[in-house]
Amino acid sequence: MIDRRRLFAAGFGLACAAPLPAALARGTGVLTATDVHVDGYPTVEAVQWIGETLARETGGRLRIRLYHSGQLGRESEAIDMARFGAIDITRVYSGALNNAFPLTQALCLPYVFESVAHQRRALDGNVGAAVLRGFEARGLVGLAIYDSGARCFYNTRRPLHTPADLRGLKFRVPPSDIFLQLLRQFGANPTPLAYGEVFSALETRLIDGAENNMRSFHSSRHFEAAGYWSQSEHSYAPDVLLISRRCLDAMTPADRALLLDIARGSVAVMRRLWDASERSARAAVAAHGVAFNNVDVPAFRSAAAPLLEDYLRRPEIAPLYRRIRAFA
Repeated sequence: MIDRRRLFAAGFGLACAAPLPAALARGTGVLTATDVHVDGYPTVEAVQWIGETLARETGGRLRIRLYHSGQLGRESEAIDMARFGAIDITRVYSGALNNAFPLTQALCLPYVFESVAHQRRALDGNVGAAVLRGFEARGLVGLAIYDSGARCFYNTRRPLHTPADLRGLKFRVPPSDIFLQLLRQFGANPTPLAYGEVFSALETRLIDGAENNMRSFHSSRHFEAAGYWSQSEHSYAPDVLLISRRCLDAMTPADRALLLDIARGSVAVMRRLWDASERSARAAVAAHGVAFNNVDVPAFRSAAAPLLEDYLRRPEIAPLYRRIRAFA
């Protein structure tokens, strides 16, 4: 098992001393990738597919070693390790990127996407391309954007029909200003926690609930602690697959082009896996006894409106938001 502190230290030292990232500098031809999700999760399987395809196309000269289930730490740590070249590839939730990469904020705003189909149209066009280019200023390159379904509320206490039902409840949010502000707009008490800490926080009643997509609700086993699912669909914030700029620059032009092409191809693979697994996840949590309810979407949209208006005053966000809405 790799110790992530030693890995980061090695990568940081290498970043200061040499132009090559850790994996390629060692001459192994093995790219290190990370994901906090468990084995079998669609994003994990998509990166595994990239690795298998890359190995096949290069005769085994290049391949990927993937550490899933948060083995190398949290998403925030993975972002920094990739920037400094301690790891090569990481899949992270766009909310964790909001503060460092402002263009990702447009993807996380409440009710910016109407549906999965709307989101896919936007991400496959100039919106996705613009966001991916935005990572290059800080030592990363965007490989692909993986959509991750509708984020909804789940909790241990009661069905949620309107924002008033969230009043006073403690809800886990990712480390993103957008989600902190959004939950406050809804009247809840937002509590930032790492993804891996949510289950124990639900079990011990440190928090009353959280918000995420159905696939993560199932794979994280949060449904065992939180018996109420409210179909708010307040965000369709996607995932992003990133590679260290140092890693990509160290490749030959042919290898670089091959990897970028394979990564783009992985989007269709991930979506196919996602659609199938989301249906089975919903069936599994329903069989466990989770209670589902619809919400008053206009009431949630109205409560979120001040936050949306605030972000649309930002010159880098408003044009991208308008382009997203044009795909609706």
